[in-house]
Amino acid sequence: FTTNPNQNGRLLKIVPQTGVSMVTVSSIKWNHCLLASNDVSNKRIGQVVSASLQVMLFSAACVCHSCYLHRATAADAIYSSVLPDKHMKEWLVLGPISAQDDGATPDPANARKTGFEMDLLDKAGGEAKVDPEADEAVLVRGGERKWRLLESETEEIDLIKALGKHEFAVGYAAATIESSDEESRLVGLGSDDAVRVWLNGELVHQHSAPRALVADQDVFSVKLKEGKNRLLIKVANDAGDWGFSFRFLSSNLLAKRLFQAAFTGDSETAAKLAALGGDLNIESPEGITAAQAAKVRGYDHIAELLVSKGAATPEPFDTSVVVSKMLEKMTEKDAPGIAVLVARDGKVLFSRGYGMADLSHDVPITTTTKFRIGSITKQFAGAAILKLQEDGKLNVTDKLSKFFPDYPRGDEVTLHHLLTHSSGIKSFTSKSDFYSTVASSVTTQEMIDSFKKDAFDFNPGEKFSYNNSGYFLLGAVVEKVSGQSFNDYLRDTFFEPLGMHDTGVHTGTALLKHEATGYSIEGDKTTKAINWDMSRAGAAGSLYSTVEDLMRWNEGIFNGKVLSEESLKAAFTPVTLSSGEEPPMKYGYGWMTGEQRGLKTISHSGGLNGWLSHLTRYPDQNTTVVVFHNAFPNVPGLEPGSIAEIVADFFLWQEMKPRPKYEVDESVDPTTFAAYVGRYDYFGAVMDVTLEGSQLTGQLTGQPRFPIFPFGPNQFFWKAVDAQIEFIKDDSGQIVSARHTQGGQSFVAKRLPDEKIIAVDEATLDRYAGKYEYKGLGVMTIRRDGKKMLAQMTGQPEFELFAKATDTFFWKAVVAEIKFVANDEGKVEKAIHTQGGATIDAKKIE
Repeated sequence: FTTNPNQNGRLLKIVPQTGVSMVTVSSIKWNHCLLASNDVSNKRIGQVVSASLQVMLFSAACVCHSCYLHRATAADAIYSSVLPDKHMKEWLVLGPISAQDDGATPDPANARKTGFEMDLLDKAGGEAKVDPEADEAVLVRGGERKWRLLESETEEIDLIKALGKHEFAVGYAAATIESSDEESRLVGLGSDDAVRVWLNGELVHQHSAPRALVADQDVFSVKLKEGKNRLLIKVANDAGDWGFSFRFLSSNLLAKRLFQAAFTGDSETAAKLAALGGDLNIESPEGITAAQAAKVRGYDHIAELLVSKGAATPEPFDTSVVVSKMLEKMTEKDAPGIAVLVARDGKVLFSRGYGMADLSHDVPITTTTKFRIGSITKQFAGAAILKLQEDGKLNVTDKLSKFFPDYPRGDEVTLHHLLTHSSGIKSFTSKSDFYSTVASSVTTQEMIDSFKKDAFDFNPGEKFSYNNSGYFLLGAVVEKVSGQSFNDYLRDTFFEPLGMHDTGVHTGTALLKHEATGYSIEGDKTTKAINWDMSRAGAAGSLYSTVEDLMRWNEGIFNGKVLSEESLKAAFTPVTLSSGEEPPMKYGYGWMTGEQRGLKTISHSGGLNGWLSHLTRYPDQNTTVVVFHNAFPNVPGLEPGSIAEIVADFFLWQEMKPRPKYEVDESVDPTTFAAYVGRYDYFGAVMDVTLEGSQLTGQLTGQPRFPIFPFGPNQFFWKAVDAQIEFIKDDSGQIVSARHTQGGQSFVAKRLPDEKIIAVDEATLDRYAGKYEYKGLGVMTIRRDGKKMLAQMTGQPEFELFAKATDTFFWKAVVAEIKFVANDEGKVEKAIHTQGGATIDAKKIE
C-alpha cells in the first residue's frame, strides 16, 4: 500500500465504517490508497495501521479527504458509497444566470418567480435532462456559461465565492452518485434562497420562499437506482448570501434534527421527520428525547404527535443534569460565557458558570464572578425612592423642581414620571456625543448639565419612552435626600442587611476580585468592549453583582424584607399614561411585569457594551432565574433573556400551560395580504413585511427573512420561531400598526410611512462614497455597487441605502436617514445622520 497521489494529485485512503456497502479488493485502485484505521483518519498521511487487515479489506469503503470514493476523474464530481452525515463538497457548478432581462426595469416579484420556475437550461437540454461534464460550455439565458468543478473547504457551498454576488440570479450544481443497489436515502438540504432538486430527471424537492441557509432545514426521502444517479440542484438567489448544503442523513442525525424541531416548536418539520421513520426514542446529547423536549417547551401537540408515531410518553427527568448539558453545548470553553442560577423557596436548585470570564488569563466563569448588570440597577434605584418615601423623606408625586429648582420644566415632571419612563426628558444615551465620552469619568452635576437643556421629547405623562436620564436623576435625588452617595445608601439600606457582599456601584478605580472582562463579538472577532466609566450610567445602570447576590436580592424583595406591601404594589403596577392608555411595555418602578405560559413574571434586563443580564421572578412559584453574559454584541445564541426563558421552561414546565397551537387558516383570502406589506418600527429596528406571490414574509433588521402564515383574519405566525403578529386597522380600514407577541410579551409597532425612492446618477453616488467618522462609535463606509448605495458601520452588516432626495438617503433596515453635505466647491465634507431622535455629524475622512 503506497502513499502515491492519484492522477489528480490527491491521496485516497480506506477507512473502516459501519453501515456502508461491501467492496471487493478488485474494486480498489491500491496504488492510489493508504490504509488507515478510522480513529487516525484525520492524522497525518503515512500512519498505517495493520490491525484486523483481512476484516478491513472486506468491510471498508474507499474514501478521500471528503469521506467519499471519487473516481479517478474527480473533476466530474462523481461519488460512490456516499457516507451518511457527510456533506457533499465537490460539485459541478454553472452560473450566474440572471432572472431578469438585461436593461429591464427591476421587478423583484417577477424576477423571483422567473428564477425559481423557469427552465433556464432549456437551450442546453433542459433541467430534467442535463448531464454535465467539467469544462462543458452551454448556452443559457444571457449567453454562454461553462460547467466547472467547485471544491468547497466548508460544508456549505458558497455560490457567491463560486459565481459572484448577484441579485435575482440562478446557479446550478450537479453531481453523479454511483450506487451498487437500489436504495432509499434521507436527504438533508439547506439553501439560501429558493431551491429545486432533481434526481434522474425527476423533481424530488422544492422550496420557493427566500431564506437563510441552515444545514438540514429541509429533510426528504429519495430513491437511488442501481448504477449512476444524476443529481441537479438549482438555487435562486434574491439578494445577499447565496448557497446550499447537501448530505445524506443517518438515523442518528435524523433524530437530532427531530429534536431541534420539537425543541423550537416547528410542528411541520417534526411531522415530516416523524413520518420518515427512525427511532423516535433516541436521546439527544442533552439527555432527553424529542417528545420530552416538546413537552418541556410547551409544544404538547408535537409531543402527542410523536407519541402517536411510537415515541414513549414523556416522563420527568433529572432537570439539572439536562440543563447543564444543554448550556455546555451552547457555550465554548475558550470564549465569553454565561453564569446561570435558578432558586426556589430560597433554595438554589441550579447554579453554574460556563465559558471564560477573562480570555487573557484563562479565568473561567463561576457563580461568584462579578458582572456589570446594566439596567437591572434601575430596580435598586426604584426601591431606594420607595424606601425614602416609606421613611417620610419624599413622595413619588414630588416635582423634580423640589430637588433641582433650576431644571427646565422641572415643575411639570414628578418622580413618578422618572420612575416610569414617561417624563419626556431626552435620554442621554441617545445623544450623538455619548459614546465619544463614555469611557471618561464625570461628576453627577456635570452629567445632569449635559442633558438638562435638551428639548423634551414629549410632554410629561403623555408617552412612554425608555429613558436613562430619568433614572440618573433619581440616583441624584437619592443622594440629595439621604445625604449619602448612591453606593453608600444602597450598601447600608439593602446590600449589607441582605448579605449581598459582592454587589456595588462599579468605579474605574476600585480593583474587584473575581471580576469578569466585557467583550464585543463582531463576526468571528472577539475584542475587549468599550470600557464604560460607570459614573456616566449612575442609577440607570452602574451596579455590578453576582448571580448569587441577585438571588438574595429577589428573596429580600419578594419576602417583605426590603419594602412594604404597599410599596411593592406600586413598584409592580404598570404605568398608565395621562390619556388613560397603557404602553405596550408593562413597566412599573424599575420592574416589568409579564407572563410566560400562564405564569406571572416580574423581571428586568440590562445591557451595555460588553455586558448583558437578565433577572426574572416567578412570584407565585417563589422562583428566581438569573443569567449573565460578559459580551455585547453577544456571542450568537447567548442572549440572557432567551436563555432564562428556556431554563425556566425546564424547571417549571409541569406548572406551565402548553403553548397555543397555530395552524394555517386556508380560508384566509391571500388577495388581502398586499395591504400588510410595509415597514414596521420595532423600537429602532424594522420589521420589513413583503409579499412574494401569495406568501407573506417578515424580516427583522439583521435577521433572515422568514415566511409568516395566517391563522385568522389579520393574524399571522412564524413557524421558525414562537412569535405572532396581528395587523391593526384604523377607522378607515388602513393598516397603521402591528401587534407583535413573543415570549409572553406583546408590543405595538407603528407602520412607517412609505418613502418615495428616486434615482440618483452614478456620478453623484460616487461623490458620496467614502468613509465617515462617527466619533466614539466607529466609521461608516459608504460605497457604490452599480446603481445601488451601500453603507456599513464598523462591526455591523452592510445595508442598502435608498434615495429620497438627491442628497438624502434612508435605510429600510432601520429607522434612520443620512444627508450628505458639500462645501461651496461641491466637495462632500460630512454626513448628517439622524436616528432615534439623535443627530450625528459625521466628518468624511476618506
